[in-house]
Amino acid sequence: MLEASLGGNSSHSSFLFGGFPALQNHHRLLVLVLLIGCYVTLLLGNCALLLVIGSVASLHSPMYLLIASLCAVDILVGTTIFPTTLLSLLFNWDRISLSGCLTQMFFTHFLSSLESTLLLAMALDRYVAICLPLRYNKIMNASVSAKLLLFALFRSGSVMGTLVGLAGSLWFCDSNTIRHCYCDHMALVSLACGDTERNRAAGLAVIICFVGVDTPVIFFSYVKILSVVLRASTSGEDRWKAFHTCGTHLMVMTCFYLVGSVSFLSPNINIPPDAHTFMGLMYILLPATVNPIIYGVRTKEIRNGFLKIFKVRAKKLKSMKVSPAGKGKT
Repeated sequence: MLEASLGGNSSHSSFLFGGFPALQNHHRLLVLVLLIGCYVTLLLGNCALLLVIGSVASLHSPMYLLIASLCAVDILVGTTIFPTTLLSLLFNWDRISLSGCLTQMFFTHFLSSLESTLLLAMALDRYVAICLPLRYNKIMNASVSAKLLLFALFRSGSVMGTLVGLAGSLWFCDSNTIRHCYCDHMALVSLACGDTERNRAAGLAVIICFVGVDTPVIFFSYVKILSVVLRASTSGEDRWKAFHTCGTHLMVMTCFYLVGSVSFLSPNINIPPDAHTFMGLMYILLPATVNPIIYGVRTKEIRNGFLKIFKVRAKKLKSMKVSPAGKGKT
């Protein structure tokens, strides 16, 4: 239906991915790096974290549920772009329809913006937990968590729906080669004929709406947390725990926003197309790959939960191996 509605307004019904033109002879090596180094690690790490949080009852608190939501988003956003990238690199299946491109663009940017909102919610959760500890259970209850999730979905869906709708109304009459390995907004808009000021303004508005709003609020939250922890007459161990927890969140947020900022700025920098494509991929894959590693290594409760599950599974496996012998003796 989407393609039919756009067909009369577009000279191109399909597009080609430019990918990595300078690495034509090294595509299989690139697939190996992306497949083993990023995507498999992304799937295993995030699925393991989801398993631990879902299986351990003590982790069913707002903070860990937000981490679980972040893991689910990371899996989805990686899966949105990786299959087409893999097929393009392995079999040169680099053609995508306009409707398919707009659909991929929507989900890629929707999930990325949703991740930004989840990071904001995690910062606010830590702010309430440390600055207003006596009111934490009252403020961060199930109702508030559900409202935060609905707000995140509505905010990302409405903004990205508008962005993609504007891109779908453009007329493409020149090249149909997208200089990327997935449908990025500006990569597609750059192929349009005529006036694209609205689209560029919308892209800038998206950056302001998410990076320009979320980052200062997150920064302010952690400044307040730091001031409260330093002023509080708590033990050194309690201070260290607060710093450690907040430091873990800050590492994840720094990775996401730093890589994202470099990716957003790269079209304005005179760099080779392969480098720009690689930055766009890393913006999606790198934070999603390192998030579960950071949380799994640095969060004591998650480490303990993983060890608990591992020990239970090991005991079950051991009992299954021992039981036939025991039956044989009786």
